[in-house]
Amino acid sequence: MRGDGDGWVISESGVHYWGRFGSAGLLLRAPRPDGTPAVLLQHRAFWSHQGGTWGLPGGARDSHETPEQTALREAHEEARLPAERLTVRAVTVTARPSGTAWTYTTVIADTRELLHAVPDRESAELRWVAEGEVVDFPLHPGFAASWQGLRCAPVTVPLERGDQRRELLPRTVEVEPGVFVWCMPGDADQVPSQLSPRVISLLEALT
Repeated sequence: MRGDGDGWVISESGVHYWGRFGSAGLLLRAPRPDGTPAVLLQHRAFWSHQGGTWGLPGGARDSHETPEQTALREAHEEARLPAERLTVRAVTVTARPSGTAWTYTTVIADTRELLHAVPDRESAELRWVAEGEVVDFPLHPGFAASWQGLRCAPVTVPLERGDQRRELLPRTVEVEPGVFVWCMPGDADQVPSQLSPRVISLLEALT
């Protein structure tokens, strides 16, 4: 069973929200050549709802899907991103308007490299954008409202060049509810960022 999620939900105030069972989108990060994070943004086709704005690949959730399944499916349909190359790090509800049971869930994931994304008819363009430059784009209103709470701060994790944890290190880490960091492996003699207990415990688990 698929496709039963398409349709509008109308709140008590008359506002329309897409997705009979809510919607979900994928916030995907990947390391740039300097190790800092890039975010994959979708330039919405001009004919679509909120066309011309920039946001995340995503769409309506079907009744049998979890938000994570929806986000990964939509990312494959809209950007040809292979789910097996993505690692989900967190799932968070970023919109819960009053007067309706509708929600929008942002699924946060990362990948090891800047994957080639292929736009479908719903996208005018797909582009990897440096995290600090996202706010310079005309963002979809819903994404603009939630972006500040989704941003991540870079942290340097000193590791020896041959340390296998360089390859295993999670990139996006939710150090506490709603607070995210981007882990960048640094040289062993580099001054470390102040690591949270969450990052330290992850490093210990990788040994």
